[in-house]
Amino acid sequence: MSEERATPLARPFEEGSRAATAASPAERTAAAALASARRLVVKIGSSLLVAERGEIRRFWLEALAQDVARCRARGQEMTLVSSGAIAIGRRHLGLVGRRLRLEEKQAAAATGQIRLAHAYQEALARHNITVAQILLTPEDTEERRRHLNARATFGELLSLGAVPVVNENDTIATAEIRFGDNDRLAARVAQMTSADMLVLLSDIDGLYTADPRRDAGARHLPLVREISAEIEAMAGAAAPGYSSGGMVTKLAAARIATAAGCRMVIAEGNPKGAESRPLAAIEGGARATLFLPQSEPFSARKAWIAGALNPSGTLVVDDGALLALRRGKSLLPAGVVAIEGSFERGDAVIVKTLSGAEAGRGLSAYSSRDICRIAGHKSSEIAAILGYRGRDEIIHRDDLVVTERT
Repeated sequence: MSEERATPLARPFEEGSRAATAASPAERTAAAALASARRLVVKIGSSLLVAERGEIRRFWLEALAQDVARCRARGQEMTLVSSGAIAIGRRHLGLVGRRLRLEEKQAAAATGQIRLAHAYQEALARHNITVAQILLTPEDTEERRRHLNARATFGELLSLGAVPVVNENDTIATAEIRFGDNDRLAARVAQMTSADMLVLLSDIDGLYTADPRRDAGARHLPLVREISAEIEAMAGAAAPGYSSGGMVTKLAAARIATAAGCRMVIAEGNPKGAESRPLAAIEGGARATLFLPQSEPFSARKAWIAGALNPSGTLVVDDGALLALRRGKSLLPAGVVAIEGSFERGDAVIVKTLSGAEAGRGLSAYSSRDICRIAGHKSSEIAAILGYRGRDEIIHRDDLVVTERT
C-alpha cells in the first residue's frame, strides 16, 4: 500500500516552501511522481508556446522537445495536449489586435493548426521521435463508442513509439471555442489513455491560497490530497492574454484526472533561466503543486465499468470462458453461447454464467448483431464471417471487470 493512503493527513492540503517540498516522502513530491510515471500527458498553454504577436516560441519548443526525448529514453510514454492554434493562425490571417468573432476563431484555428503540428514535427524529429496529430471534441471523450475509438488510436500510437499531439477540433467545436479550455481536455485525455501523470504547464508554479499577484501573503501549496470547497475557493480568474483557462479550469482538470486515478501537477512552464526545460525543472525541485488521486488508473477504470454504466445487454458464457475471465483473460467469441438484448459497439454489457449468475461487466467491442454471427467461432474466423477485421476479443480484459462473488 502506498504511503499516501497508509498515513492520511487531517488536512486536504499541505503548505510549505520549496525546501519543505523537497523533504516530503518520495511519492508525495511532484519531482518523484513525474520521474516514476509510466504514461505522461503534458498540457502546454498558449502563452508558453506563442509570443504576443503570434509567433511560435521556437527556443521554448526546442527545450520541451529535449524533455520529451529524455522521458522517452527512459521508457515513459508521452502525449502532448497543446493550445496555440488560434493564437498562431490569427496572425497569419491579419486578425491580431481585436476580439474575434466565432467564425474568425474557427478560421484562425484551421490556419494555425497546420503550423502548430509542423512546429512539433520539426522539433521532435531532431530527436528521431514521430509525431501524430489528434483533434478531439468533448463528444469524442465522453460518448462511449467514440471514446473507445479514440482510446484505441492512442494506444496503438503509443505502442508504436509515436508522440500524439492533441488539440481541440476548434474548427467545428463551436461551444468549446466559446467556453472550452485545454486543461480539461488534457484531463480527459489522461482519463482516456489511463495515464498515471498529468502535467499542466502554466504561467504559475502551482496553487496558492490566494492569487499571489494580488495578495503578497498568498501561500504556495505543494500537495493537495482532496479538492475540497476550501481548495476550490482559492481559484482565481484567467490571466489576460491568449489563454482561455485559469486556476478554476485547472482544478476542474484535477477533479477529472484524480477521479481516474491519475496524479496531476501544476507547474511553471517557463522556469527561470534561458535554457531551462520545464519537465527537467520539476524533477530538479522547482516549485509545483501535486494533486494525489484516491486510486490507481487501472482500478479507477474498473470501478467506472463495474458501477457507473447502465448495461445494454447480456452475454452468456460457457465454463471455459468463465475460468479464463477469472484468470484475468479477455472474453473471446468462442466462449459466448447466448446474447440477450440489443446493443452497439462500445456499450456496457453484463457477462453471465450458464446458471444465470452475473460473472462480470464490460465494454463490448462488437454490436449484438455481429456477436450473434461470430459467437462460438474462433477469433481467426471473424474477418471471414463479418467481412472486416475487428478486435480478436469481444471484451478485452482492460475493458472487463469480474463481479461474481466467490
